[in-house]
This record gives sequence, structure tokens and C-alpha cells, in this order.
Amino acid sequence: MTQDALLARPAPGAAPKIGFVSLGCPKALTDSELILTQLSAEGYQTSKTFEGADLVIVNTCGFIDDAVKESLDTIGEALAINGKVIVTGCLGAKAGEAGGNLVRQMHPSVLAVTGPHATNEVMDAVHLHVPKPHDPFVDLVPAQGIKLTPRHYAYLKISEGCNHRCSFCIIPSMRGDLVSRPIGDVLSEAKRLFESGVKELLVISQDTSAYGVDVKYRMGFWDGKPVKTRMTELCAQLADIAAEHGAWVRLHYVYPYPHVNEILPLMAEGKILPYLDVPFQHSHPDVLKRMKRPASGEKNLERLARWRELCPEIVIRSTFIAGFPGETEEEFEHLLGFMREAAIDRAGCFAYSPVKGATANDLPGMLPPELREERRARFMAVAEAVSAQKLQGRIGATMQVLIDSAPALGRKGGVARSYADAPEIDGVVKLLPPEKASKTLKVGEFTRARIVGTQGHDLVAQPI
Repeated sequence: MTQDALLARPAPGAAPKIGFVSLGCPKALTDSELILTQLSAEGYQTSKTFEGADLVIVNTCGFIDDAVKESLDTIGEALAINGKVIVTGCLGAKAGEAGGNLVRQMHPSVLAVTGPHATNEVMDAVHLHVPKPHDPFVDLVPAQGIKLTPRHYAYLKISEGCNHRCSFCIIPSMRGDLVSRPIGDVLSEAKRLFESGVKELLVISQDTSAYGVDVKYRMGFWDGKPVKTRMTELCAQLADIAAEHGAWVRLHYVYPYPHVNEILPLMAEGKILPYLDVPFQHSHPDVLKRMKRPASGEKNLERLARWRELCPEIVIRSTFIAGFPGETEEEFEHLLGFMREAAIDRAGCFAYSPVKGATANDLPGMLPPELREERRARFMAVAEAVSAQKLQGRIGATMQVLIDSAPALGRKGGVARSYADAPEIDGVVKLLPPEKASKTLKVGEFTRARIVGTQGHDLVAQPI
């Protein structure tokens, strides 16, 4: 995902302007929002072009090779057009071939380089090269801060970093160990977002299930009451705040720990969306052991059955890796069997890609790239068949959907999402023109729709 918010050299007396490019995942996007909010609070303005900016900030991604290339190319483009560039984000923490900083090795003329989640360091660099205006304009900053998502949905990051050391991942080396945000701060931000008109809050972190582990589930305070820093209590409080605004709460990056069962009643009661984004990555115990995953895999089918027992409407989204070093055909077939039996509603799959610095690179049995890709394609064929069958089962149902697009008030139809569809990673609900001339559709509002068909990964529905 790429979000651009390009912050032009000011006229005499005008406020300085900053260009901004945000690359990578929703967690990086929330870092960008924090920086943009601080820039706005201090009176900086934004520009729509590199050419006009006093300097450009590039928030980078450094997880896989394609993301590294995109980030380095974007930095190069900003340097060529503008010349004054500050780099932040995951790539900023990545080492180069000789052990130095990769960004400085590839682009030595950048003004400054920081790692992720570094708003203060970025602002220090901005102040050094483009002094801030004398008078801050705090009153011009919306209470919810600057957001790069559409007005009706927003990401809420509850923690930074990760305590796991998965062999294919270098995120802990870039973002550090788990650091949970104080629960009062998280809930205050959620309230501000809902009050600003957000109708869907997407909870994100590197490991949402581990929220509070680092502070031993310390007791915090919210609205004058003690609240434990723990996922279960957080979800219960978010559900209450969302209910006041008729809004959704969706959970991402939920590891399948036993205490996840505790939030299923909230889903069954309609207080939290019955949707879990669970990064299984594989099913075979031996592969998971080589991956150094926190869950062994043997009990995942039991977990899924229990979740569906507690909440029959639950939708499961997951990601998997095919062609991991040493993966045998038998282990891969185990994964395909798991996919069929687990009936994962929404699944994505990556062919294993060596990431510089990951310990998995040193494992024996590295598979040829063509075999990795062939297995990814075979997995996706199974995943798509499972998903298609699930979607067929929706035909005839009436669902509440959140409208993302509705040209001309929806007279020619529109695009929406159900509880089963997270923005940008899942399918959508394609809305037909309303049968009643008086029926209109508006972005950011909910409507009821009757499912009449499917189209690939998407549903087709008639607004009612």
C-alpha cells in the first residue's frame, strides 16, 4: 500500500512547506499520521509536488526486497527533484552490505535517517533544516490528528515492536521489542476518532494478542475507572465507545493464543466485528518450528472450531508462506489439507523470499525460486476455491455494509464492504443501483444490502 501526502517553497512570509511520502503497511501509515499531525501543529504547510517543497520526508518500508527497492527508488526520485530529503521508517534501521546504514550507503546526500516510530527525531531534523514558524497553529489541527485514510475509517495502533523472533522476519531488529501504549491513551484516541466521524476502527500492532505483556497487564485508567492493559479489556472498552457512535471495531494481527477465546462473546453479541486477522503462516509443525513461530500448529484446527462454535458468523483472514527453506512436498500438502479443512475465508500467500538479516536464510534446503512460486500458485488455487464456496453461501443474505464509494449519490450503484471485508486487503461488495429512486448512498454511511451474486473475490448486492 502506498499513501502520498506531498508537503513548495514558500513565498516571503509564508509558512514553510513539507513534502511527505508514506510507504508500507498500516503500522507505518500511523507513524506518518503522527508526523503529519506534529508538522501541522507547528504551522508547517503541505505541498502537492516535490518541486515546491522546502524538503521532503520519505517514510520507508524495509521488510521484503520489493519494498526496499520501492523505498530506495522513491528516495532517489525525491533527491533528484527536490534535493532535500529526510528518511524515516523501517528501511532507515536497516544495515547495508558493509554494516553501515543502507540508506546512507545508497543515498549519501540525504539530510537525516531515522528508524520507525521516531516522530521526535524526524521533527528535530525538520527544525534543523527548515526552522519552524514562530507561531504554532495548534487550533488548526483536528482533534483526531492528521489522517491519511478516508474520513470514515482509521487505524488505531496499540503497541510498537514485537517479542517474537520468527526466522523469516527482521521487524524486531527494526522496530524493537514489544512496547504497549498506555490503555488510557489508546482509548482516548479511539474516542476522538469516533467523534470525528470514523465509522470503522481497525486495531493494529505487530502482535495484538500480546498487548500489555511487556507491562505485565498493568492497571491503567480510562474515564475515571481502572482498566487493565490487556487485549480483552481493551476490546470491551472499544466496543462500548464504538456503540455510542454506531461504529465498527475490527481486529488485525491477532496471534492464536488461548485468551483470544475471551473476545469471541463480544463478537457473538455484535459488539466487535466477528472478524479475526490471524497470521498462521503454515500448518505443519516442523515448518512452524523452523519458522520459530509462537504457535506449533497442531491445535489450530481445534482453535478454529472453538471460535466458530462461540461465534458462528466469524470470518477468518490469514497469510501463509509457501516454499519455506526445507519445506518438503509432504509438508506443503499438509498445508493444502489444512487450508481445505480450516476453510479460511480470506487467505493470502507469499512465495518465500530471503530477507537480508533473517536467520531463515541460513537454513538448509533453500528451494528454487520457480518451485516456491509454483507452490504459491497451487496454494492460491485452493484458497480461492474455498473463498468462492464461502461467498456463494452469502447469496440471499441481507447484510449491513459500509459505503466506500458512491458516485452521484449512488444512483448508478457504488462500492461497499461488509464485516467480512477489511479495506484494501479483502474483497468488496459491489452495489447495484437502488431499486427505489428515493434511495441514495453516501460515503461513510451504513446501508442494508441483499446479496444477489458473486464476482471473483467480491459480492454483488442490491441496496434495500
